[in-house]
Amino acid sequence: MSDKPYVACETPVQSGRFAAGEDPAKREQILDGAKRVFMTVGFDAASMNDITREAGVSKGTIYVYFDGKDDLFRALMERERGNIARSMQDVLDGQTDAAEGLQRFATAFAARIMREDTISAMRTMIGVVPRMPKLSKRFFNADSLNVRTVLEDFISRQVAEDKLAVDDVTMAARQFIDLSTGTFFKLRLFGDMSEAPDQQEIDAVVSAAVRVFMAAYGKKSQ
Repeated sequence: MSDKPYVACETPVQSGRFAAGEDPAKREQILDGAKRVFMTVGFDAASMNDITREAGVSKGTIYVYFDGKDDLFRALMERERGNIARSMQDVLDGQTDAAEGLQRFATAFAARIMREDTISAMRTMIGVVPRMPKLSKRFFNADSLNVRTVLEDFISRQVAEDKLAVDDVTMAARQFIDLSTGTFFKLRLFGDMSEAPDQQEIDAVVSAAVRVFMAAYGKKSQ
């Protein structure tokens, strides 16, 4: 028998009100509460009762929106991935110069992923990979909106405008992300760096990454 609590059947919705499970504000409220719990105690130790208390809703309400803890965590990671990717799209919006666009992208992305909440989320996601392998794959899937695909779109536009010479856009995007964030991110992720690097350190690493990338892929005119 399922542990999922009984939820009454939906009744006709009055004009101006959301049907059960379709209120975006309520869904965000649940996800925000779940995020605080997952980031504090981790996925395995988190319980639906903890999430219920933190989100300030009933357990029945949570199950109207999500099938269970796995589904809730999956939705939370999807939301966080999308938020980061869209913020990177905003950074690159209107950028026409290859080097400047790369500099802005990497500076913003490095600062974002070095944050304690992002590091905590990534550690939690790594812990559930054996349980939900498709979740981690979707983070890097070419068909989904993620940071790499945002960068690929920018590089492709630069190639089309004859500002970069890139044969494999996906490989180039991965190389640039590793160049500009790899060392700091790995040190933070595995606990060797307890605090995020300061802006001066980030700027120095990013600037070096842009120089290396442009030396490899930039057109002579650039």
